[in-house]
This record gives sequence, structure tokens and C-alpha cells, in this order.
Amino acid sequence: MNEMRSRCDKIRRKLKAVYPGVKTQLDHGTPFQLLAATILSAQCTDRQVNQATPALFAAYPTARAMSRAPLSDIERLIHATGFFRNKAKNLSNCAKALIDRHQGQVPDTMADLVMLPGVGRKTANVVLGAAFGIPGMVVDTHVARISRRLGFTESTDPVRIETDLIAVVPRRDWSDFSLRLVYFGREYCRARSPRCPECPVARWCPWEGKTEDDR
Repeated sequence: MNEMRSRCDKIRRKLKAVYPGVKTQLDHGTPFQLLAATILSAQCTDRQVNQATPALFAAYPTARAMSRAPLSDIERLIHATGFFRNKAKNLSNCAKALIDRHQGQVPDTMADLVMLPGVGRKTANVVLGAAFGIPGMVVDTHVARISRRLGFTESTDPVRIETDLIAVVPRRDWSDFSLRLVYFGREYCRARSPRCPECPVARWCPWEGKTEDDR
């Protein structure tokens, strides 16, 4: 474990140098809008979400407004994000739960967030980190893939991956580290055609599937 922490520290420092300023790529103005956007981001790109949310938030900017919205209107506005019927139900039910349980405000604890419809640990950690400055290790597809490649976990289960990562990453860095892995996954450690020869952390990566420079 000490060896893994040491290797992780080197990787963290390098990624911080490469990506010094990181933030969620989901456009939002309030904690509720971030929560809604993160719910929409399931099986969808941030770009697609950001294309849909301006009209959605213009029509229904708050939990109270969203709770009163006809389901068909929400479906129409978020259609391009995919799985729009299920997502619309989650948005509507989540907004109603916020009104019923939290006076329309987004709670700032993991325990309360994961009790909301459509909210799992990934969504809760995004909201905690970006809306409230509370460290959270967000495990999306990039983080899961890269964590396995870097040897920080052998699991495919997001909760276990989160547990494995927080064991080697200081709490203060949870949110930024997971965001840096997302940036890194998009630019270098891609699912297909990873740019291993150019990778800034290649020297500390034990992945057996590293690609070679074919130039």
C-alpha cells in the first residue's frame, strides 16, 4: 500500500502540473441546476447535456418550478440527452423530493443526496465537490478505466473503485483528482487508441496494454 501511495503521489503531482485548474464541465448556475445536469449526464456527454440545459433551466430554473412541470415538457426539452423518459421522471421526482424533504434546497450530505430519485454516489460526489466544496471521489467511465490501468484498483464496481482510490488519495484532493483523471482520459488515456507514447504519467503506469510509438 505504501508503494502504491507513493506512485499515486507522483501521478497526482504530475497531473496537477498538466491540469492545474479543473472544474466540472457541466454548465450550471445553482446547486439544483448542477444536480439536474448531472442526472442528465448519465450515458451522455457533457456537451450534449450543455446543449439541452439552457432551454430546460430557462423554463424550470428551480426545484419548485421543475416539480410543477408537465412531464411531457421535460421530456421534450431533454430529448437529445438520450433515455429521456427515465431522466425526465428522475428530474421531476427529484425536484418533488427536494420540495418535500429539503424546502427546495439541495442537501450537502452524501446520505441525503443518495436518497433522492435518480441520484447515486457518482452524482452526489459531483454535487458535493462542485456545489459545496466538499471533497468527493467521482467515479465515471474515465476514472474507472484509468484507475484500473494505473493499478489503483482491480474492480469494475464503482463503489469499490471509489473505496480503493480514497485509500491512496488525500481527502483534500478527491474532487480535483477525479476531475484530472477525466481530463487525462479525454486527452491521453482514451478507451480506444490511448496516447501512451505521449502520456505524461507513462513512467509510473503498470498497464500491460500500453501502446508503442509507431512513428
